[in-house]
Amino acid sequence: MGVKPGYKQTEVGVIPEEWEVQEFGSLYAEPSRNGIYKTAEFQGRGTRIVNMGEMFGFDFISDQEMSRVALSNKELLVSALQGGDLLFGRRSVVPAGAGKCSLVITPQEPLTFESSIIRVRLNQGEAYPPFFYHFFASSEGRSVMSSIVSGTNVKGIRASELRELEIPIPPISEQETIAGALEDMDALIGVLDRLIAKKRDLKQAAMQQLLTGQTRLPGFSAEWEVNRLEYLIELIPSGIYGDEKRRDGTMPCRVATTAHINENDAWNEKEMSVRYFSPEQIRKYLPTEGDLIVVKSSGSAEKIQSGKIGFVDKETAGKFLFSNFLMLLRPTSITPRFLYFYLCSYNVKKLLPMLVEASTYPNIRLDEYMNLEIPTPKPDEQTAIATVLSDMDAEIAALEARRDKTRALKQGMMQELLTGRTRLV
Repeated sequence: MGVKPGYKQTEVGVIPEEWEVQEFGSLYAEPSRNGIYKTAEFQGRGTRIVNMGEMFGFDFISDQEMSRVALSNKELLVSALQGGDLLFGRRSVVPAGAGKCSLVITPQEPLTFESSIIRVRLNQGEAYPPFFYHFFASSEGRSVMSSIVSGTNVKGIRASELRELEIPIPPISEQETIAGALEDMDALIGVLDRLIAKKRDLKQAAMQQLLTGQTRLPGFSAEWEVNRLEYLIELIPSGIYGDEKRRDGTMPCRVATTAHINENDAWNEKEMSVRYFSPEQIRKYLPTEGDLIVVKSSGSAEKIQSGKIGFVDKETAGKFLFSNFLMLLRPTSITPRFLYFYLCSYNVKKLLPMLVEASTYPNIRLDEYMNLEIPTPKPDEQTAIATVLSDMDAEIAALEARRDKTRALKQGMMQELLTGRTRLV
């Protein structure tokens, strides 16, 4: 099958005729440089330093908080970063860290970088840095980068091999057009991220006001009661993990574990393992609509995840069993959604460090958890409050779905634009 008009076959694949295949190093304005060997000791003074932590956490390096180091003027002269610099992870114990690319936005104060990072400064008369950031962040660029990643426990790349990478390069005007289109998508994703964060903050404020009675919904004035959790629910204090292999009389069923509940008290999309259970076990440990699945033991003393909650709605009811590090609360004398929101609220979350045993895996002290005092309005007010908060959740979920769809669209655009399969000129 021939190459379509306007394209040519090259050593890196089919690209537009106007594009060239060049060594990455042919675009350098100066030789690449490894970062400095300095211990970060200064807080609030000294020169800010980018380390691999910032490389993992941010695609664009600008003004987030960083460690600082003491540098002489001579050291800063050779290691300072400027807008448009590309940073590549030189070595990392995390496989994805080696070769990871970040782009420096013009810093507001002197900025340097540590020894596990390679700085590349391009000739901006021939190369538009944001284009190359997007290229190396794409699946195509990561595939190219993987060819020079080596090592076993610690993965790494060599500056010499990075320089010799052969990559497809469009004319600079097209580099700018492609990068501009992708930056527009990034801007839209950023707007959605900020809107989601704002909506989450509003929901948290609403929870604090509505679940404690500080703010009442119109039409409600009856006094609230306070009840201990144990009087509002039926409890199954521990789940079951089942058998790995099938035995006579057992049946397959998916099993939820602590890993399937996010820190924001929502189920995630991680695949659940299939294990085998007797019919009696399935009847006992199969959640029904309205149940709350609570994490009993998870995390560390520094980052307690015990107390995370997954709500079982009509979509998830009857679809899984729950494992032995989880427990089931079945509301009997309280609206399930109201109880879910209250147990997810700051009022309870702030107590969790005092409700767990300090150990490698913090375990909820069940008697103390069952003694939690739950403000309890009349059932119709419980339902009204839960409806308001559920509507806010639905709005946030819709925004998250839109953001995720936009991210997927951007990934598709990157694949098309950065390979030249789709042109913007």
